[in-house]
Amino acid sequence: MKTEDKSPKKPLIFYYLIAMVVLMLLNALVFPMLMSTPVTEVGYNDFLNMIANKKVKEVAMEDDQILFSATDDNGQLAIFKTGRWPDDDLTNRLLDSGATFASVIPTQDSPLLSFLTTWVFPILFFIAIGQIMSRMLAKRMGGNALQFGKSNAKIYVESQTGKNFSDVAGQDEAKEALTEIVDYLHNPGKYKNIGASLPKGALLVGPPGTGKTLLAKAVAGEAKVPFFSISGSEFVEMFVGMGAAKVRDLFKQAADKAPCIVFIDEIDTIGKKRDSASGIGGNDEREQTLNQLLAEMDGFDSTRGVVILAATNRPESLDKALLRPGRFDRRIPVELPDLQGRIAILNVHAKDVKMEPNVDFDTIGRATSGASGAELANIINEAALRAVRMGRDAVTQNDLEESVETVIAGYQRKGAVISEKEKRIIAYHEIGHALVSARLKDAAPVHKITIIPRTSGALGYTMQIEEGDRVLMSRDDLLNQLTSLTGGRAAEEVVFGSITSGASNDIEKATQIARAMITRYGMSDQFGMVALETVNNPYLGADTSLMCSPETSARVDAEVQGVIASAHEKAVSILTANRALLDKLAQYLLEKETVTGEEFMAILEKEDGAAKLP
Repeated sequence: MKTEDKSPKKPLIFYYLIAMVVLMLLNALVFPMLMSTPVTEVGYNDFLNMIANKKVKEVAMEDDQILFSATDDNGQLAIFKTGRWPDDDLTNRLLDSGATFASVIPTQDSPLLSFLTTWVFPILFFIAIGQIMSRMLAKRMGGNALQFGKSNAKIYVESQTGKNFSDVAGQDEAKEALTEIVDYLHNPGKYKNIGASLPKGALLVGPPGTGKTLLAKAVAGEAKVPFFSISGSEFVEMFVGMGAAKVRDLFKQAADKAPCIVFIDEIDTIGKKRDSASGIGGNDEREQTLNQLLAEMDGFDSTRGVVILAATNRPESLDKALLRPGRFDRRIPVELPDLQGRIAILNVHAKDVKMEPNVDFDTIGRATSGASGAELANIINEAALRAVRMGRDAVTQNDLEESVETVIAGYQRKGAVISEKEKRIIAYHEIGHALVSARLKDAAPVHKITIIPRTSGALGYTMQIEEGDRVLMSRDDLLNQLTSLTGGRAAEEVVFGSITSGASNDIEKATQIARAMITRYGMSDQFGMVALETVNNPYLGADTSLMCSPETSARVDAEVQGVIASAHEKAVSILTANRALLDKLAQYLLEKETVTGEEFMAILEKEDGAAKLP
């Protein structure tokens, strides 16, 4: 696994100081050694003979040696040295031979070496330092400092995409909408004959993990054309104007390789609505990049076969100019898959995983309502990892069901220590949920009950699985959900006469459902069909904004409390009427820790059958 380097980055001045120290050492030690003439050591007798033969030209006396220049056997002037001896006549001998006296002996420099060490080597050294500094600066700024205007888009040719529509499951409507673009790239003639032009752009909109990027690659794979892929965040640069330059470069590359497909992921990064703010509060770089994108989309000819695909999960934040006809002509929803779509996605991701023949994806599909394609792929992978941990060579149904629970609630906390008293409270709490659900009409069947704690913080949970996808929820259905959610707290009150913090998640979910019934679904007798709240982004959580006065908000809060209190009273009455069955089921869960839906219903039906006997 790649680990992040946590060592602190040194400032640039640190490296400049090192460079200066190295240059000073080179100038003081290395360069003089390279430029100096070699010195030959001779004996004092040889020195006297050279004086006698009048070969010595210049002499310099030092503390412990004598340096002198003289002609060697080849007649070339060279530098020699010898030791000092007591010799009173030495000065006279030197004068008689015609030698001169000097404080130092000048060296004979090589003109070429002198030029290299004086000019070439220092220049090359500073060029190398400059290159190192520019690369370090580029890394800190996230790109090549000499290529700010390049788009850095990833280009996939036909053989490298490796994706087509068969790799995309659960998005039949989106694939159908994109098939026409593929057909146009294959057969542009039949569209030109009737006068139809290719849509310039298609915007893929949907929650994270639904396969928007995969769909774009599949379109390129089906059309067998080059595929440019770039993220919107890559256009945003430190310097104003660099993002616009990248947009120009991207469209220039696309025009050179037409027909092709350009995919911009997370386009909301550069496509946000423009405001009137300028200077303070504005973002000139982002707006310039957006303006350049708008201009480029207007400027290129769609008949050349350049298709712009973009993806976002924040369509409400995009600028209206980006969404008008002639730019992004089509808006293609890529929603969460339905039951059949989830089963198809599970089958696609299970193709390369060894599965036992009796694996039932229908059960897994029903247990994963609301899951995205990425989450379903993760479930298959978690099941395969679990099979390896258990020493099996194929994935079983149990592995898949456990992986669903791992994704939903986290891993089992096998080392958690829970007292018997708390364990008993948890068991009654979970059986309270299950028993209330079983006694309600049209409630989702119980699939599993467990009191094994999970890493998500859940001390236990009750899993209910609908028989199929539900598009509409009636008022009675939502009230049943509220009653089931309050069943855990109701069981604590009926059995122990006290309450615990274990119902915190139930309370949160119940409050959200009750508030939505009143403020958004029009299921309130007091307010009727009035929207009091709006969802800010349907694809990124359920954040809402109130659309009413503080006084009305207070009345909404009061009605929410009343709806939840009514559901809670109903749960208490159900458990009070079934107290003996509650005790029996809780004891059974304490012994087994995990009870399947079949076991739960078998005990329930057995008790109901015994109660009906005269």
